[in-house]
Amino acid sequence: MKTRGRVESENQLFGERAEKGHHKVIQHAKASDAKTTPKHYDFKTVESDMQAFWREAAIYKFDDSSDKPLYAIDTPPPTVSGSLHIGHIFSYTQAEMIARYKRMQGYNVFYPFGFDDNGLPTERLVERENGILAKELPREVFIEKCIQTTSKYEAAFRALWQTLGFSVDWSLQYETISPRAQSISQKSFIALYKAGKAYLKQSPVLWCPLCQTSIAQAELEVATRETTFNDIAFKVDGEVLAVATTRPELLFGCVCLFVHPEDSRYQHLIGKRARVPLYDYDIPIMADDDVEREKGTGVVMCATFGDSTDVMWYDRYQLPYRAVMTFEGTIDRAVPIIGGMPVLEARQQVLKALAEAGLLLSSKTIEHAIAIHERCGHDTEILPSRQWYIDILSNKQRYLEAADEINWYPAHMKHRYLTWVENLKWDWCISRQRYFGVPFPVWYCQNCGAVMLAEEAKLPVNPMESKPDKPCTCGCTTFEPEMGVFDTWATSSMTPFINAKWGEAEDRTEQLMPMALRTQAHEIIRTWAFYTIVKSLYHTNRIPWKDIMISGFVLAKKGEKMSKSKQNAAMAPDALIKTHSADVIRYWAASAKLGTDTFFDLDELKGARKFITKLWHATKFAAQHLEDYNGELPETLLPIDRWIIEKCRLTVNQAKSQLDVYEVGAARLALDGFFWHNLCDDYLEIVKERLYQPEHRGYDARRSAQYALNDCFMNMLKCYAIYVPHITEYLYQNFFKASEQENSLHQMLWNQRETGDTAILAFGEDVQKTVSEARRYKSTNGLSLKAELALIEVKTKSEFQAWFRESESDLLACCRAGKLVFTEEV
Repeated sequence: MKTRGRVESENQLFGERAEKGHHKVIQHAKASDAKTTPKHYDFKTVESDMQAFWREAAIYKFDDSSDKPLYAIDTPPPTVSGSLHIGHIFSYTQAEMIARYKRMQGYNVFYPFGFDDNGLPTERLVERENGILAKELPREVFIEKCIQTTSKYEAAFRALWQTLGFSVDWSLQYETISPRAQSISQKSFIALYKAGKAYLKQSPVLWCPLCQTSIAQAELEVATRETTFNDIAFKVDGEVLAVATTRPELLFGCVCLFVHPEDSRYQHLIGKRARVPLYDYDIPIMADDDVEREKGTGVVMCATFGDSTDVMWYDRYQLPYRAVMTFEGTIDRAVPIIGGMPVLEARQQVLKALAEAGLLLSSKTIEHAIAIHERCGHDTEILPSRQWYIDILSNKQRYLEAADEINWYPAHMKHRYLTWVENLKWDWCISRQRYFGVPFPVWYCQNCGAVMLAEEAKLPVNPMESKPDKPCTCGCTTFEPEMGVFDTWATSSMTPFINAKWGEAEDRTEQLMPMALRTQAHEIIRTWAFYTIVKSLYHTNRIPWKDIMISGFVLAKKGEKMSKSKQNAAMAPDALIKTHSADVIRYWAASAKLGTDTFFDLDELKGARKFITKLWHATKFAAQHLEDYNGELPETLLPIDRWIIEKCRLTVNQAKSQLDVYEVGAARLALDGFFWHNLCDDYLEIVKERLYQPEHRGYDARRSAQYALNDCFMNMLKCYAIYVPHITEYLYQNFFKASEQENSLHQMLWNQRETGDTAILAFGEDVQKTVSEARRYKSTNGLSLKAELALIEVKTKSEFQAWFRESESDLLACCRAGKLVFTEEV
């Protein structure tokens, strides 16, 4: 069995931070000063110290005057709707790793952070925490409670991200309820209204009876519920006509029956009238191609309103409206038999009345898909209401084209976007009948009803607290304020514009947009991604960002997403960090392929803790042997050293190619393979004697190993810096800073070096096989790894034998063997 060699020094290692001076000669930290570097790694002290150092030195501050290429990131502002969970850590940390990576590739990284702190999710949090209902309090009292609550949560959110070591420029922080965000959101609305893209309309709208507000199509989710599929007897010319429906409580709202024009069963009924059971009024029978002939009886009841098809037919044929549902989710009191009842009670009452009258032909239990509100899980209704909309249906083709202009990572997520756009049925309803949100900058003339817009120079405005500065064109000077607020997505879709201070005094839209990267989870492709694309195309005629990086979910158990609302987020991130360290949590976060869901339990952190321990001891071992290294390239590098340097270069390039397509997990896997197996398991064991005994092996041979150690460990620290920034910075500050130009490891660049020495890489593979076989032989035969072997047979190509001869002392010492015997590989 292959065993890993120890890399810890037998002597206690301590280091000192050398003063930074001339850098022509490397000055590594000394092991003789026992004041700075402890024997064991104390993450609780180190992580807070490193964060303080980054903050005080302004390591991550965006430099607006830099001549480096700009890399701007549009990060999702977390919704203030409850505490953060490990799922947030998973996705946000992956994105933060990209920010660090791009900074170490020479980019001037614009990395802001915000909080989505207005709208229904926040209101529901406030109601839940305070045991109140918004509608039962004065508006201003409830809004004040919202402000207090969001301030508390935002402070906690920010503290958590800082504890994780996020390289955010916090001076760029924004909140979607802030005056600047409100001004930009209102400015967007005014521009769209003037362009004819935002409009007010009295029409059927999706409505949540529990949340008491209109909602958009993107806020719907599908739920499966058990219900009954009922065949009900309508009458046509005295004959029974069976009509199937799952919503018999809407019988009083039935305005038409539809059949397919080519359905031979019912062609003779087209144009006739049918009598509605129980309520005894007549309605027309019409033909439409959208009727599904195979569903139910093939005769469809159109009621106002059961679903989106009812709305389509209502508009298409200008059908009358008959009120059944109220905004509270009960039956209108004017409806006979069931007036005032909740929906489910009304449904059972109607079925009972139909059965008693002999009008219920059949009823069977089925599993039925219904639309629910994603925010609360309540069944939605469709009700006529005056709402504000943004036209999206007339521009679907442009949105589809935009998808091709954006680079999707992973690529298959593009299909989700396309499917959503292709299946859009409603314009975007942006008004909400709530309280804590961005107000519409609108008043209505009390005389003629005209819309009065606020002046852009006065934004942001609250029409409930102010009035227009000029009279209406009709001369009227009294106005009614719009009482609704924007859908929260109407503002959060403006995050690139908020970051760019669009239309404000320090507007840098041309500098920042399109941004380089949008990071987000896959469930908000239909909302945040889509709505941001809509706004960007309308306002700039350009895509909002070039790349979009889409993360997966963290699942608590099979098939269940971590969420604030579910009781599966008990392992709070702050507790996990205090127990296991930020770097351990970060390392775990880079464990999955981009866009894929993953499971989480505490056992997942074991490997991360082992890695931190290994990195600590391996780097200390290397530093001990670099104390007297002068930084010069030896005249001759031994083959083993050439191999590890070339393998390191190849690994760095492999990691870079993965990170360039945002695969932080695959990149970490490549680095781990090199660090654990090539560098620690094999190379350090092979060169250990050469490092410890230069008086026997020669000082030139030791300098060759020192050059390779310095090269590989500096490269590993830089590469791992994006994953575990605290420990890598600490190791740099203690052991390498004295020899480098940069104040922080995170201000350094990855080495951009070509590789191509395939021969030395192949030689290295043969060396590893040789060592592995020797270890396996001892293990199989019950021998100690320190047991002496008479000889080792090396099977290799003839052209590698000279390199093996140069490496013979290393291999004999590592394997504890007497001599090497060569067999030529065919």
